[in-house]
Amino acid sequence: MTTGGTPALVRRLDGSTRATLLELLFDVVFVAALAQTSKLLADQKSWAPTASVGLLLVAIWWTWSVTSTTTEFYDPQQRPIQAILMVAMVGSVGMAASLPMVTGAQSLAFALAYVGTHVVRGIVLVSALYRQHHPSAMARATRFLFWFVVSGVLWIAGSLAGTARWWIWTTAIAIDLLSAAARYPTPWLGRVPLDQYDRTTGHLGERYQQFVILALGDIILVPTLELSRSDFGRLRITALLCAFAIMLLLWQIYVYRAGELLETAASSAPGRSTRIAPYSHLVLLIGVLVTAASFDLVVDRPTGTTPVRWLVLIIGGPLVFVLGRVLFAYLLSARVPWGRVASQLLPLLTLPWAGRWPPVLVTAIVALGLAVHVLLPSGRSRETRHGLQPRSPGG
Repeated sequence: MTTGGTPALVRRLDGSTRATLLELLFDVVFVAALAQTSKLLADQKSWAPTASVGLLLVAIWWTWSVTSTTTEFYDPQQRPIQAILMVAMVGSVGMAASLPMVTGAQSLAFALAYVGTHVVRGIVLVSALYRQHHPSAMARATRFLFWFVVSGVLWIAGSLAGTARWWIWTTAIAIDLLSAAARYPTPWLGRVPLDQYDRTTGHLGERYQQFVILALGDIILVPTLELSRSDFGRLRITALLCAFAIMLLLWQIYVYRAGELLETAASSAPGRSTRIAPYSHLVLLIGVLVTAASFDLVVDRPTGTTPVRWLVLIIGGPLVFVLGRVLFAYLLSARVPWGRVASQLLPLLTLPWAGRWPPVLVTAIVALGLAVHVLLPSGRSRETRHGLQPRSPGG
């Protein structure tokens, strides 16, 4: 339901913090793009293209993150914001469709989809806020637009540059990330004021949590698609069950006290969680993507020896996710949950011998390492009670 062109384009602090149905649809479209990225990573035969896949993942994630920040600051029930969400969905589909051929003929399509999403969003916001005589919000949108035009030139130039493409695109995405970290310093306008980050509601924290939960589904989706094209062998089914177990364990590691941490940060340091969430959740997302890619490989061939690249994916995916969760907790609470790090010692200790083991056994050891931390006491407490229920804040 839209409310039309009312003056309330900027979200009211006392308004609803629930995600709209269009925002949830927006998430689903982006998760489909992530699944395509996981598949692309699994299909690589060497390390050389891995960095380029990582760069594409960052671009997809940054599009989701900035668009979600837009629906936090502006009312997603308004038609201009709904139009922005729809454009972002089209851009996501364009990026996902061009991923398999992005090293060649489709590089321009990927760049246009990425740049077009950000530039169109900026133009729509600036024009709508100008008509509504909202100078502070218009200045904010102008800062975003300025920096995406700057990086956009490099994205387009890189798509036409042949072998130098990846260096130019790396510079472009670095501009996107660093300009955001510096609060978009813009000529004549300066930086985004800190008090604009302070006005964040619980909506944004909920959006990040929803997206991570949806993204975790790729860990089971990608190998399920692989299994559907293969024989239903006993070990393939075992590998799929390991994927399901690891998905649930990573879910538990993420959701435990996540809401409590966000609420504490919002009250003690307003705006801090808003600024660090895109970066800490990017690490989590890399862990999810690598884990999903590893199970795509293991379900296809669960027996035999485990190549070094497979070992890095199988063990590294959950490890990166756990480290991302540690980073998230540290930046919000200034505490390091060492138990999370210790949970990964078991699979790491097996590295000297794991190459001679079948991939399905390595995945089972990784699942065991995660389960040890989630289910058994760590120090004076544990993260769950019976039945994988989150521990109460006072428990």
